[in-house]
Amino acid sequence: MHLFDSHCHVQLPQFDLDRDAVIARMQERGMGAVVVGTDLETSRAAIALAEQHDFLWASVGLHPNDNPAEAFDVDTFAALATHPKVVAIGECGFDFYRQAPTPEVLAEQRVRFEHHVALAQAAGKPLIIHCRSTKDTENAHEALLAVLEPLQAKGQLPMGVMHFFTNTADMAKRCLTLGWYISFPGPVTFTNMYDESIKAVPLDRLLIETDAPFAAPTPHRGQRNEPAYVEEVTKKVAAIRNEPLETILAQTVKNSRTFFSL
Repeated sequence: MHLFDSHCHVQLPQFDLDRDAVIARMQERGMGAVVVGTDLETSRAAIALAEQHDFLWASVGLHPNDNPAEAFDVDTFAALATHPKVVAIGECGFDFYRQAPTPEVLAEQRVRFEHHVALAQAAGKPLIIHCRSTKDTENAHEALLAVLEPLQAKGQLPMGVMHFFTNTADMAKRCLTLGWYISFPGPVTFTNMYDESIKAVPLDRLLIETDAPFAAPTPHRGQRNEPAYVEEVTKKVAAIRNEPLETILAQTVKNSRTFFSL
């Protein structure tokens, strides 16, 4: 395996017209990927897609507020988590970008997240974390760590990855103290805001992703993203870290295999 996209959504409708071609381009590049669910429907679709290809795996979960009307069905998600192609739980976490963190919203998102933590503990699989704020709202990462740090102190913390990390180097270091991984997306190719965070992550805790169909990297910015573009993210991360591209390629594939137990 030459490349690995640790987080994509190839099961979404944006790929309905050419999904086979998108997957063929992945296969041509000798890459693997995890197809991530954001609710029950897309989690099932992720599994169905992963079943068709030996280089795809799935994650099941309920996004903090992509589908706020959907309740977390504990039994159904627990059953999905036993599927051999399911390698992670999520994406899950906190999102104060789409919803202001009122006490009610914070409580709802925390309960939803705690269901995912319990499922990850029971299934013995890692968490994929979505954590997003605006500059004008409370830091969602603080809400996240308020749940995770006590679990770490009790020795009950599942493994996890901070998906689409776009926060400071100091916050990256706090997440790293959990023993977790950090994954960087396409926007690192067109802004230097996260360069110090990229440099702060040890090589053996680094993952790369596209979050396709969203947030395409340069030179595809403004277009639909796809997993094959993870190579552009990898090139930029290598340049920022001043490390050989082949080193980053090999290590991020190795890290993905380790993190997802592939």
